[in-house]
Amino acid sequence: MKKYPKERYTPMMQQYLTIKENYPDTLILFRLGDFYELFFEDALVASRVLEIALTGRDAGVEERVPMCGVPYHSASSYIQRLLDHGFKVGIAEQVEDPKLAKGLVKREVVRLITPGTVMDETYLDEKTNNFIASIHDGVTHYVIAYCDLTTGDSFVTMLDYNDEMVQNELLSIGAREVVIDPRFDITKIRNYIEQYQVTLSHEKRVEIPKDYEYLAEDLPDVRYALALGRLLNYLLETQKRDLKHLQKAILYTSNQYLHMDVYSKRNLEIMATIRTNTRQGSLLWHLDRAQTAMGSRLIKQWLDKPLINRTEIEARYDIVEAFMKDYIAREEIRERLKNVYDLERLVGRISYDNANARDLLQLKRSLQEVPFIKNQLIVLKKTYQLAIQTEFKDFRELYDLLERAIDEDAPITLKEGGLIKPGFHPELDEYREIKKHGKEYIANLVMKERERTGIKNLRVGYNKVFGYYIEITKGQLANLPEDIGYERKQTLANAERFITPELKEIEAKILNAEDRAIELEYELFVQIRDHIKQYIPDLQVLAKALATIDALISFAVVSEENRYVRPVLHDAHRVHIVNGRHPVVEKTLRDKPYVENDIIFDEETNILLITGPNMSGKSTYMRQMALTVIMAQIGCFVPCDACEMMVFDKIFTRIGASDDLVGGQSTFMVEMLEANHALQHATKQSLILFDEIGRGTATYDGMALAQAIIEYIHDQIGCKTLFSTHYHELTALEKELKHLKNVHVRAEEYQGELTFLHKVEFGPSDRSYGIQVAKLAKLPHSLIERATSILKRLESQKDRVRVESDYNLFSLFEMEETDPPYYSKEEHEVLEIIKETDVFSLTPIDALNLLYRLQTILKGKGGD
Repeated sequence: MKKYPKERYTPMMQQYLTIKENYPDTLILFRLGDFYELFFEDALVASRVLEIALTGRDAGVEERVPMCGVPYHSASSYIQRLLDHGFKVGIAEQVEDPKLAKGLVKREVVRLITPGTVMDETYLDEKTNNFIASIHDGVTHYVIAYCDLTTGDSFVTMLDYNDEMVQNELLSIGAREVVIDPRFDITKIRNYIEQYQVTLSHEKRVEIPKDYEYLAEDLPDVRYALALGRLLNYLLETQKRDLKHLQKAILYTSNQYLHMDVYSKRNLEIMATIRTNTRQGSLLWHLDRAQTAMGSRLIKQWLDKPLINRTEIEARYDIVEAFMKDYIAREEIRERLKNVYDLERLVGRISYDNANARDLLQLKRSLQEVPFIKNQLIVLKKTYQLAIQTEFKDFRELYDLLERAIDEDAPITLKEGGLIKPGFHPELDEYREIKKHGKEYIANLVMKERERTGIKNLRVGYNKVFGYYIEITKGQLANLPEDIGYERKQTLANAERFITPELKEIEAKILNAEDRAIELEYELFVQIRDHIKQYIPDLQVLAKALATIDALISFAVVSEENRYVRPVLHDAHRVHIVNGRHPVVEKTLRDKPYVENDIIFDEETNILLITGPNMSGKSTYMRQMALTVIMAQIGCFVPCDACEMMVFDKIFTRIGASDDLVGGQSTFMVEMLEANHALQHATKQSLILFDEIGRGTATYDGMALAQAIIEYIHDQIGCKTLFSTHYHELTALEKELKHLKNVHVRAEEYQGELTFLHKVEFGPSDRSYGIQVAKLAKLPHSLIERATSILKRLESQKDRVRVESDYNLFSLFEMEETDPPYYSKEEHEVLEIIKETDVFSLTPIDALNLLYRLQTILKGKGGD
């Protein structure tokens, strides 16, 4: 931020500049009346991003200060846009009563909103966690700590000292903000930060404050605490409030889960489709039938990190199977879950002191369903011997409190009244009664005083100067008892006016009843909200249990509706999938039947080399294998008639063509990088899917690389691999490599028309049907005829390739001597000229002219 001489500016602008000095990397929304205003560089940035008018303001100097603003009542949408662009936003409000202020009203930043610390549900996707991460550079390793402030979930993990791994992990987490030491080398994560518009923040302190040491209790190494401490100090500094809802950090390592790199998650369209980058059409979209936002987020977490522990996987299978068997119990629980709100984020808002009455009503309605759900789960657990979490409280006392206290029609705002039910608090009820029946109170007082004094014409009046008073005519003053306790207030010509302590008390109650009722309601609400905080750890246990049940019921529903079966997991190095299907493609085909295919890897088969026409379904066949593995290892049943499989540790894919324009890398370079990543990190327990490797370069290069990669996987890695190719010459490798088998996707041609059967069978394909596919794509008829003619001419040359088993050992196409070579018209002309030329009679200049002429002919410009 540019330095400005504050003394030159008006007091208000000096106040703004002082605030800005404390938040140099934050856009300050400065409240002035009904607008939030931005000044100087902040105004220039915000006007461009928000596309609002840039104006100016007189501020005590000759030049007007750049300014733009947004209405405070509709600021949310503007703040969201700023957050989406990676900016931090500070809300500067008045923090003292203008009536009591001496001089300029004091303003401070009362709220700092950053992409990673958003708490307002307006800015959040309810089905996605909002993570903020920190990185600790340990010289020999990296440690990443991250948390979702809205739910309190916290995690830490340690990575090898590899920049790519760090960026992949951050991308997998989906961190919207990253906190680093100011000395951290930003180039290590620059690509991630810039490509995904991630907010970068700095924090030096790493020591965990004493009140939060419980977060690191289960961490075995101080290095984890350094990353967690940096994150925690940043959160405490920016949020300026208690964060006791943060849960103990969960430590995980990469070998605890099925590893999938960023390329694989993208290629398999697990979270979003490649084409539209939306949830619709992804595996997550298909599997997420959860009734709660908590369940949806958990399914996404499971898809991001599938299990590799057979015991844990099969425990999920048991629960899914039980829900499929017990339809009535499942649907009853599912119906109750519809009434369960997002407990994780409700708890976060309560801890954060920004929960409103609507939030507490949602908590109450959620808790109302807990006893029934818990009883159902206990019965299921006993009946089917399930590992279900049922050790959570039913919160009857908390439910009763909320039922007695919070009005069902309470407004969202907290300082307008209407929050607390009648009968909850006697004093509040009295204020409401006074407000409602003020005239009755006065009438009752008049009757009481007439009886007490014996003066029948005594009356009670009111004016703005004296308030309420008792008036007695002068003719009746002699009848007023001396010890009655009246205090003379005013003398009139024909009457006297008095006040009493009781009258002043009633006056105060009547005049202040409404204001005091609103104040008291807010005080009672805050007390209730603070009281709920003691339940936060138990509520978080409940939320986790309900989210898990919701996610597994979702799997049961999807499995039942789509004829999925329970996988059989084993330690053998084989896969046997009968009539497998692609779960998402099958769902989107609507009325068309899906062609089912087996995927068979016995212990002696590690590589299936897939050939067949374009558009025939090779990529779909490969993807369905990977998605079946992922579904199996998150605990879901799978789309086939039977499935026996090993447990995989990693999945690597290279499917589809893409480039990295930002990184300056071509499609082929990206292909080679992704292939290299797989070859470097795959183990015998991994799954590799390679689609058309080598197609991005010249034929011979591509074929050589493809064969070399196949042989490397076969000899050096030995993992299960699906490798599709159009290099039919590679099918000869089946004779050389004992762990490779050919399969092909059937297609039939009749009278020039091609029909895809989408059926995978053993053996190689005989041709690629490229021209037939082009015809299906409706290329111009003349173009198709020309291509057919060229193909026949090339095929007549009987070119052949000899495939060797040594890496990259390919012979060039060898042309039989009896086959006449094919030359173009221009090439024939050049050959004739060369034959007729006496080269020994040419002068140097003649030779250059001849060479130029030949070159011109070959370029198609003619020889003259």
